[in-house]
Amino acid sequence: MKELTSFEGIKCANCTEPLQGEYCHHCGQSVHSVLRPVHGLVEELFETVLHIDGRILHTVPTLFFKPGFLTLEYFSGRRVRYIAPFRLMFVLCLLSFFTLHLAADVIAGRADQRHQQTLISGASSNFEDDDTAGEVQKDLSRKLAILDATRAESAKTSGNPALVAQIDATEQKYRQDAGQRLIELGQPNTAAATTAAAIPAAPSTAPSAPSPAAGKHSDDYTMSPVDIRWLPAFANQRLTTLGQHVLDNMRDLLQGNPAQRQEARERVMTNVFGELPGTMLVLIPTFALLLTLFYALRRRLYMENLIVALHSHAFIFLSLLLITLAGMLSTWLKPHAAWTGWLLGFVQLALMLWLPVHLLIMQKRVYRQGWAMTVVKFLFIGGCYFWLLTFTLSLAAVLGLAH
Repeated sequence: MKELTSFEGIKCANCTEPLQGEYCHHCGQSVHSVLRPVHGLVEELFETVLHIDGRILHTVPTLFFKPGFLTLEYFSGRRVRYIAPFRLMFVLCLLSFFTLHLAADVIAGRADQRHQQTLISGASSNFEDDDTAGEVQKDLSRKLAILDATRAESAKTSGNPALVAQIDATEQKYRQDAGQRLIELGQPNTAAATTAAAIPAAPSTAPSAPSPAAGKHSDDYTMSPVDIRWLPAFANQRLTTLGQHVLDNMRDLLQGNPAQRQEARERVMTNVFGELPGTMLVLIPTFALLLTLFYALRRRLYMENLIVALHSHAFIFLSLLLITLAGMLSTWLKPHAAWTGWLLGFVQLALMLWLPVHLLIMQKRVYRQGWAMTVVKFLFIGGCYFWLLTFTLSLAAVLGLAH
């Protein structure tokens, strides 16, 4: 399409107002038609991407290295070259939580592997901590279930004979230790059964252990119906269902077999990290309200304090993202080059120290009060924010368990 250099005599196709430029001053519609060749759409796409990239290069370094500067630019009306505060905060929030989710999966997976290796090696049976025959029975069943799952997984993958022999030796050791503990408790030795499921119930006053593979819930993991009189019936039913979900997830996490624990952990973690962005959207306006209360004499509008809150949280999420990435890189590189662990550990420490310093300097520059008053208000606001954040994370954890 040929570019228009003069708009004399041309009217807007939408409102028929005479045009004075590429966009109508009355309704804002562009003079350019959306009916264009495919190459024109590709050119527009590249232009949009490059424009966004240019704003990223202007926004992110400014946000990280110049405390308060980006907020003051917005207050001064210079906004075109920067990403909007809410969009910046939301994108960094999603990126940081996604990276945290990956890091948590890696950490939890390695913890499970270490726990599994400890059980396979038979280094510690811990039956001496069991006070009743029922607890010994429960402990042995859980350990044997993990060994059986590891044996089955090994048979499907590598089929390592040495590993299978080690698992068999460990199983025999666990049975011997459990039998010895039963004898010490004055109970018959029933731990020599050929399978974990064949262990008969030893006489004990303790309640029998719930079976991880069982489809029914034990009494300890059954939710009593919620009956709040001033709530309608469907609300009570919904609360009962959510409570049962919490108990089911806790049962799988604490007493399930390895497959159940891994599935429950992944389910809960996915739900928790899925709830965090939504709960943060409630926390940020509350933080802006705190700024409005503490700086009421500065005559800042609530929307100005909201921009401060958005930029503050954007910086927090950016720092959290960088700290998590540094930790993940350290985990991957340290086995191959030990010096990278020290270097990336120093980077993480520097980022953690820069986080409160940045927020303090930002608060000083935006509200322009003396250092003494700024530090006092920073500590009070930080204390209130800590409890708000604790409540928010707890709420996200409960919501994650309730799905």
